[in-house]
Order: sequence, then C-alpha cells, then structure tokens
Amino acid sequence: MSRLRASIASLSALALAACAVGPDYVAPAPPAAASGPFVAADTPAVSTAPIDQDWWRLYNDPVLDGLVGDALKANTDIRVAVANIAKARAGLKGARADELPQTTLSADPTYGRLPASQRAPGAKREDWSIDAGLDVSYEVDLFGRVRRDVEAAKGDVAAAQYDADAVRVAVVADTTRAYADAASAAARLAVARHIVELLNQSLTLTERRHSAGLANGLDTARIATLRDQRAADVPAIQAERDAALFRLATLTGRAPADLPPIAGERSTTLEITRPIPVGDGQALIARRPDVRAAERRLAAATARIGVATADLYPHISLGASIGSTGTSISDIFGAGPLRWLLGPLISWSFPNQSAARAKIAGARADTQASLATFDGTVLTALRETETALSAYGHDLDRRTALKAAYDQAQHAAVITRAQQHEGAVNSLDLLDAERTFADAQAALADADARIADDQINLFEALGGGWQGPPAQSS
Repeated sequence: MSRLRASIASLSALALAACAVGPDYVAPAPPAAASGPFVAADTPAVSTAPIDQDWWRLYNDPVLDGLVGDALKANTDIRVAVANIAKARAGLKGARADELPQTTLSADPTYGRLPASQRAPGAKREDWSIDAGLDVSYEVDLFGRVRRDVEAAKGDVAAAQYDADAVRVAVVADTTRAYADAASAAARLAVARHIVELLNQSLTLTERRHSAGLANGLDTARIATLRDQRAADVPAIQAERDAALFRLATLTGRAPADLPPIAGERSTTLEITRPIPVGDGQALIARRPDVRAAERRLAAATARIGVATADLYPHISLGASIGSTGTSISDIFGAGPLRWLLGPLISWSFPNQSAARAKIAGARADTQASLATFDGTVLTALRETETALSAYGHDLDRRTALKAAYDQAQHAAVITRAQQHEGAVNSLDLLDAERTFADAQAALADADARIADDQINLFEALGGGWQGPPAQSS
C-alpha cells in the first residue's frame, strides 16, 4: 500500500509539473498598413474620431431608437446566435468534465439456478444475485490533452459570442435600413405626387389654350402622356415602401400586421448633419466582431494541435473500484463479501502511431485554414470599409451636382410656365421643361435615399451597432 501511495503521489506531482504539448497560441498581427487612417476618409463628411457605439442615435429619431431596441430583443436571427452560444458553452462544460474524476455506479440484479455441485451448503439452488459497484477513474493529464481541449472549447465559446455580436451588427443595420427605406420611399412618393400635380396644372393650362385655339390636340396628348408616365411611378414607390415596412416588422420580431403605425409615419429621408466618426484601421480590426470571431477560431484550432499531439504519448489514468455481490440489498451493504481494486491504467498506441500523426497533420491543416480565414476577414473588413467610404463621399458629390441641376430645372420650369401662359413659347418647350424638372426632382430624391443607404453601409462595415462586454469563455 505504501508503494502504491508513493506512485500516486509521484504521478500527481508529475502531472502538475507537466507541460501541454503542441504549439502555444500567439495572436497573428494584422498588416502594418491596416493600422493607419482609411484611404477614402479624405472628405469633410467623415472624421477620424472614434465611432459612436449606438450610431443610429446620430439620426435623432426616437422611433428608430425604439425599433432598434425591439430588434435587439426579439429578432429571430439573434435568438439563433444566442442558442449557438449556449451550445458552445455546453461543449466547454463537457471538456472541463474531463478535468474531474469520472464515476460509474452499477447494479446488476439476476435470478438464476446453480448446479448442485456449485451450491454452498445450506444455500438455495435458485435465488436472486445482486452485484453492485462503484468505479472511479481520473486521467493524469501529463501531456496536456485535457487542458488543450478546454482551451479549444474556450475559443469556440468566444467565437460564438462574437458571431452573435456580428449578427447584432447586421440586425441593427438592417433595421435602420428598412426604416430608412420606408422613410425615403415616403419622401420619393411625395415628390412623385408633386410632379403629377404640376403636370396636371400644365395639362389644364394646355387644354385651356387648346380650347382657345392657341394649341392643338397633339400638345395636350403629349402633356397627358408625361403626366400618366409619372403617375405610374406612384404605385411602384408605394410597393417599395410597403416592402420596407414588412421587412421592418420581421426584423423586430413582429408579423406585418403588428407593426405599430408610428413606424411608417416618417416622410423625410434620414439625415446626419455632422461628419460621421469612422476611427482608423486599427480600431476597426479590434472592433469588428467577425474579425474577433476568426481570431478565436484560430486560437481553438491551434489548441487542437495539442489535443492531437497528446495521442503520441501514453494516456495514464488512476482507477479505483469497490463492489459487493449478495442475494439482497442487506447483503451488499452489510457483511457480504466486499471487493476493491486500486491502480493505474496506461494505454499507448506504440509503435504504430500513423493514425495519431495523421490527426496532427489534419489539425495543423485546419489551423492554416483558420489563419487564412482570419487574414481574409481582416482584408474583407478593410475593403468593405474603404468601399463604403468611397461610395459615401462620391454620392455626396453627386448629390451636390444633382441639387444644382434641380435648382436650374426648377427655375427654367417656372419661367417656361409663365412664358407659355403669356403665349411666348409653344407647348413643346413647356413639355421639355416639365420633363427636365420632373427628372431632376426624382433624381434628387433618389440621391438622398442613396446617401442614407451609404451611411448605413458605412456603419455596418465599421462594425458598429453592438459593442457588448468582452467575450467570456469561463
């Protein structure tokens, strides 16, 4: 017994002093150029200040604030992501269970008949027999298989948490976009109806001139055709608005009929009146949850190299068993025969270690793939942000040009209407002026909607919208 105790003590000390096999994880460094300012950020419309955590509040719209809050609470995609976190945590709990002794309690009742030669004197030939026991085993983690497995599971939990943050970012952006699309459609709808109203006025004037013999039927038909063409835009824009509101209902966890009416009351395009804070590349990489999730998956894959490498070495477990066999429960827990065993169990796949080495090679390949995925995610984050910045800046320039064209077209239309009323111009000149003004109005409304969408795309690329607490894997 003293030798056994000494052996157990030696194995325990060795386990405490042992190092985990496999490479120790070192976080990869992103490209040096990625830490500087953004290439496309050289516009007065943005600033290098840190991004606002709740960026949608820059629109100063309480209705939008409430809808985003509803989406974060009830969106079904977020619920799926939260369930995936729970699944990853269950995996971590299972990995940590290997750090503890494993116990098995057994009871095997049987009824049988013994040959007369095997029957003890005075014992029944037919009777119950109950065999019960308790087995305890503990793996001495000499080479860190269990520790690396727990390390990998922690990486999985953190990755799942960052995945959930990425879903929240997308949900916030989609909710804001749906609300913005509905508001922009309402604004475009007002413009389209205003254009139809102006063309109706021009048509009325032309009809009066036709009645007075100052215009012919062709002039009236041309104005009526343009009016009808613009009127056809109204139901199409209305359908776009309805679709945006239906998306908004789904994103906030509602059926379309349950969306509160206030969600569709805004009739002006969303607008931010100050430069948008975008930070820099270094802050982007540290903030984007998809980058952080990729980094945690790389850490988990690296730890699994250690799990596979541990199979090259002996697995040592300490085991103990105690049990008894009797004809009744009282025999087992009373003075019945008691048995016990105590000792180490060593298993080692040696010398044929081809299977273990194949697993190591596979784990290393998985790690290389995870590293490539991380690098690709970083580059994608930079590309998406630069693209969004470029689109936003150029669309603002485009909007400036369209506003100038709108002002000129409006001025020309006013002059032409006055001249046509006085008989100084013919109906073709009025038709051309009205068509130009209608196109300029519609183009400006579309530009405003496009800029609102550019802003949301930029915030989504920046990874804003949900900055929860750091991922916890404990």
